Amino acid sequence: MKDCYLGIDIGSISTKAVILDEENKVLSSCYIETSGSPVDAVKKALKIVRVPNDYVLKGIGTTGSARKLIGLMVGANVVKNEITAHAIGTLTYYPDARTILEIGGQDSKIILINNGVITDYAMNTLCAAGTGAFLSSQAKRIGVDINDFGKMALNSNNPVKIAARCTVFAESDLVHKSQLGYKKEDIIAGLCRSVVLNYLNNLCKGKRLEKPIIFQGGVSKNQGVRKYFNEILKADVIVDDNSHLMGAIGVAVLAHRQATNKIYNLDIENIKFETKGYECNGCSNNCEVVRIYKDNHLIDSFGNKCQN
Repeated sequence: MKDCYLGIDIGSISTKAVILDEENKVLSSCYIETSGSPVDAVKKALKIVRVPNDYVLKGIGTTGSARKLIGLMVGANVVKNEITAHAIGTLTYYPDARTILEIGGQDSKIILINNGVITDYAMNTLCAAGTGAFLSSQAKRIGVDINDFGKMALNSNNPVKIAARCTVFAESDLVHKSQLGYKKEDIIAGLCRSVVLNYLNNLCKGKRLEKPIIFQGGVSKNQGVRKYFNEILKADVIVDDNSHLMGAIGVAVLAHRQATNKIYNLDIENIKFETKGYECNGCSNNCEVVRIYKDNHLIDSFGNKCQN
């Protein structure tokens, strides 16, 4: 029997899961919507990704916004933040990488690396402008399938200027440009270009973006956004086939590095997980304490900032 390792990246919009072999080759993967329930999303994901018959699962890692909850749920041996997971995943396949651009469903980040070490990073979690959710909502607004969004942008020779630094202004500007009679492909190209400019203006000010530059996250599959990153940065920005899975890959690699002799079981379909929260009034902190129950048994709690 050969060993394999599971990585799960649980975001607010999407849940990604991969199984890697000992050479970090992807054996199985999935990318599904979280739909507001990370527990149900992970249960669904674990029905899709499968441990091959001649393998045993020797490690599990979780990352993303719900990493603590899901880490408890699956008994993960590694729970890491997204910055670390994305950097490790990228460096596994691109050891000379210097800059990582990542745009996900509801946030974006940049990671700067020198000699395999993270030297700087920044995240934008305050506004959804320029993220996957933003592009999806605009695609619906103008009646275009999001899967065709990037292809249509490539057909434009005159991208419309869209004020995308705020979702409200962007939507207003988009409606205005549509009413003026601009072609859909020009509006879409303008949106893709504005996403890139918004990202660079918000996250990259004062930062030097060294090559090789790796672009990842769900938005990296958008050909229009990729085109304008290449043009504006004057660089051949690299997009891996598994760019949308890189956080899950990175945490699976970490699970491999910290694996023991334990063999994991993914049969959690019939296990009930429940989260309950309460406000502690033991002191002036009024901490919001979160308790996690597995089949009505308390398995962990977190959120308290004091000893009460």
